[in-house]
Amino acid sequence: MTDALRTDRCHDAPAGLKDLIAFEAEQHKAGLTGITWPTEYGGHGLTLREHLEANREIGLSPMPNAVNSIGKELAGPIIMAVGTEAQKLDYLPKILQMDEIWCQGFSEPGAGSDLAGLRTRVERTADGWVVNGQKIWTSGASKSQRCLLLARTGKPEDRHKGLVLFAVPINRPGLEVREIRSIDGQKSFCEVFFNDVVVDEADMLGAPDEGWAAATRVLSIERATNRMYRAWRFQSEMDHLIAACRSDARAFAILTSYRRDLAQLRVEVEMLKGQVETLVGSLLAGKEIGPRGSFPKLYWSEAHQRFAQLAFEVVSRFPANAGPALRDARIRMEDIYLSSRAETIYAGTTEIQLDIIAKRILNLRKAA
Repeated sequence: MTDALRTDRCHDAPAGLKDLIAFEAEQHKAGLTGITWPTEYGGHGLTLREHLEANREIGLSPMPNAVNSIGKELAGPIIMAVGTEAQKLDYLPKILQMDEIWCQGFSEPGAGSDLAGLRTRVERTADGWVVNGQKIWTSGASKSQRCLLLARTGKPEDRHKGLVLFAVPINRPGLEVREIRSIDGQKSFCEVFFNDVVVDEADMLGAPDEGWAAATRVLSIERATNRMYRAWRFQSEMDHLIAACRSDARAFAILTSYRRDLAQLRVEVEMLKGQVETLVGSLLAGKEIGPRGSFPKLYWSEAHQRFAQLAFEVVSRFPANAGPALRDARIRMEDIYLSSRAETIYAGTTEIQLDIIAKRILNLRKAA
């Protein structure tokens, strides 16, 4: 990993998309991605245990986040679950080799975390399926080649029925991607418009009524195990802040005033690691995750926001003549703080996670 890719250093010229894609392709060659995918689809044919071990090391290093995380963590598992053999042989190797980057067309302006409320429609015609509608918060759409689209064949009132998944090429006529600048200055979020977009039958994933089951099954895994490195990345960020403050007595004095909060956050890091390791053990034992996937997602997002708030407060008090170590830490912690604002929204909001836990685990009834 070159210095330009390290997230613990500030750069005059950050790595570009081509550099990030090349780095991610090299990660696959080194055996760090596609670990559990079958070898016939470009994977390494290992178990979730090896995936966990690799993610520990990834999290502890200052690697950039994956460009193709949607392809590897959502599209790939869905394709393996409901795709045809031809689709698996076509799509899966391209994802791992970084020949195709994927985005996720699930959320809509009127149906964010309420996935069953989506309104984007598809109709079967002689030319294929015709898509009309709008998606929002479609991370990475402007740099993607395919969109994992969830749409409906019937009315919005049908809720979970009649939902279908497609692997839509981004370059189809009538498909428009508009970038949205977020609070951290990035343009990672996008909105995507479908105006009479024709999608081939061969790009439908599963049967026309399998969309809801496939999407929710994979989302439960996403919340529990995807970006499994997060607990260790959380530790790495905290260690970076502490090490930087130790380089300057003034900064270290500031940090020590937060020692109780830091201690609590370190405990939360270890608890999150335990949650991930427990779920991996359950999966290896052949057990379904189901609604339990909401626990690590809820816990990680809220704990990480607390750390981001604390780190931002600390670096905001750094002296004006801070040295290189403090400058690097300040830029990294400011970026973490801004990006963390979305963590209780994406992959299912805090409210959705609490609702799942209340209804499906605690079996609580709605208040009268």
